[in-house]
Amino acid sequence: MAKDIYHYNVRTALEKDGWIITDDPFPLRLGLRGVLVDLGAKKLLAAERKGTIIAVEIKSFIGKSPVKDLGNAIGKYTLYLTLLSRLDPERTLYLAIVEEVYSTFFAEEIVQVVLEDRGIKLIVVDPVKEVITKWIN
Repeated sequence: MAKDIYHYNVRTALEKDGWIITDDPFPLRLGLRGVLVDLGAKKLLAAERKGTIIAVEIKSFIGKSPVKDLGNAIGKYTLYLTLLSRLDPERTLYLAIVEEVYSTFFAEEIVQVVLEDRGIKLIVVDPVKEVITKWIN
């Protein structure tokens, strides 16, 4: 499986933020077929024994058409969210993108409407500093 060009930047940003990467990639299997989400991670909180668990799909949006890239990302996000709801309902799914994509294409109305209507959660990463700049629920 080919990794997204920002895969290691996002992974490092999560680790810097205190997340433990549990799976790279994170497998989901239902019946005869399975899929691979880019990352699985957990973060233990001092006040909780259980902690928080997430799955992260990383997308670079470097194709010729950002709208086509968005369609592919939403399709994967929806597929993974559906499978997680049955196989691992405690895990929260995020779409990880870089700051430049967030401040340009993701600022456009077409993207904002889709994000809002679909309830897509985002992690925005500075790929140079390898830090998370925004969590958007």
